[in-house]
Amino acid sequence: MSDEAYIALPEALERPGNHPYNFGFPTAMGRLLSAHPRIGPAFGQLFGAIMFAPGPLSRQEREMIAAVTASAQTCFY
Repeated sequence: MSDEAYIALPEALERPGNHPYNFGFPTAMGRLLSAHPRIGPAFGQLFGAIMFAPGPLSRQEREMIAAVTASAQTCFY
C-alpha cells in the first residue's frame, strides 16, 4: 500500500489567527477536510464539540486520548 494521498488536495489554507490549532502553517488535515465540502464542515463541528465543549474531561485529557488514538493507528498527530 502506498503512503501517498489518493485524492487531489486543495492548496494550503491558513487557519484564523485565534484558532486553537493555528500552528503558524497549514496542516494536511485542514487541506484534506477542505477537499470534502460536505463532510469537512460536519467533521469540523463534531471535532469542535468533542475537543472544546464542556464535559467531564479536561482539555489535556482530551488531547492525550487523541494522541494515543492517533499513535495506535500510526497517524502522526
